[in-house]
Amino acid sequence: MKPVPDAYLGVWRRRLLTTTAGHRDETSEVYWLQARYLHGDVRIPHPPTRPPSASLATCTHEQQQALCEQAGFAGLTEVRDDVCQWHRLIDYQPAGGTPDIGRMRFEGPDCLLEDALDGSFHEVWQRLPESQGSNWGVWLRSADEPQRQGCLLVAGDYFLFAADRPSALAADGTHLRDQLALAMPDERPGLLACEISFGRQRNGATPWTITHSTLPGRVGDSLLPSYWNFSQPAHIPAEELARAGSFAPALGWVSVANPTLTAPQEVVA
Repeated sequence: MKPVPDAYLGVWRRRLLTTTAGHRDETSEVYWLQARYLHGDVRIPHPPTRPPSASLATCTHEQQQALCEQAGFAGLTEVRDDVCQWHRLIDYQPAGGTPDIGRMRFEGPDCLLEDALDGSFHEVWQRLPESQGSNWGVWLRSADEPQRQGCLLVAGDYFLFAADRPSALAADGTHLRDQLALAMPDERPGLLACEISFGRQRNGATPWTITHSTLPGRVGDSLLPSYWNFSQPAHIPAEELARAGSFAPALGWVSVANPTLTAPQEVVA
């Protein structure tokens, strides 16, 4: 795959979503971090539908149901002319939905308009000024089996960490809330254990502080300690990277080559 054009690099915050079905959203916390090949995206409804819990383990069933309304994903980004496709390789919601494709138009360097190819939605994205500068992404996999995937992305002053859940969801397009409803109580936390955490590392001067996360209780936590020399992933000690996240694999994460698309989805313009 080709790297995405420079104009896309950085962190984009969604300011507006409208749909032809009449939905309008200007309040959800939605952030998209774009690196050269990899992307990460986190979407937290705001205001929350239920009070937050201190951790996934202490959530009530009602709080678990509220967590099902979150979204987020990570994977490879493909840009062809004015059409952008996000190939989701890690997804908070079950796989099997329609491909994530949009027609893009820049209104200045820091304002990006996205429209569905069929016109069914319109989104307005604004680039955060402190997200320019250092830009990299590293793909992770578990050192033990069953194999899990993760990634760590940096854009300027921001980072995004994504890790899939220890047990896979049914990949049939069924919404997470419906899978949760069918699960036994002791199985439900595992269905919600996909971590997508976004935050700031302030040029490595402070610990990497999480500001938004799909996991309850993670806001305010540190993903990694402070490192001044963070401009490349090789500068992060392997032992710190190995245990990143709330549900790190037993033998830790290891850095691997970026994934490849085995069956690329054709973009229909």
